[in-house]
Amino acid sequence: MTVFAVVLHNIPEGMAVGVALAGAKDLGELLPGLVLSFGIAVQNIPEGAIISMPLCSENKTKPHAFWMGTLSGIVEPVAAVLSLLAVKLAMPLMPYMLSFAAGAMIYVCIDELIPAASVSDNKQGIISFAVGFSIMMALDVMLG
Repeated sequence: MTVFAVVLHNIPEGMAVGVALAGAKDLGELLPGLVLSFGIAVQNIPEGAIISMPLCSENKTKPHAFWMGTLSGIVEPVAAVLSLLAVKLAMPLMPYMLSFAAGAMIYVCIDELIPAASVSDNKQGIISFAVGFSIMMALDVMLG
């Protein structure tokens, strides 16, 4: 379920990059799209870990878990290229796709990740979630 949700979540992210790059009329206007690409690439590292770490705990080999985490992001460049080619179609769909992606990730967090973190005696997962959520909300308020 987590792999499926992350893959679904990555499609609108790729679409956002494609739409951002499609709006560039010259090289100087490519910077916002490239910055967005970089930001999404950086946040894909923990997303890959979200997939890889549970697979390791289910006795999958480390290379298998690594490649599953890595391949979950392969849909992003595909979605970016398709959106770049079909920007007129992709642009009006972006709010709906991003809402769907957010909903998929919230569902997986609430249904699978938080309960899995709370069953152990070690509460480090719950504390980390609370700290990360607090930082995210603070950044959201500060950055608008």
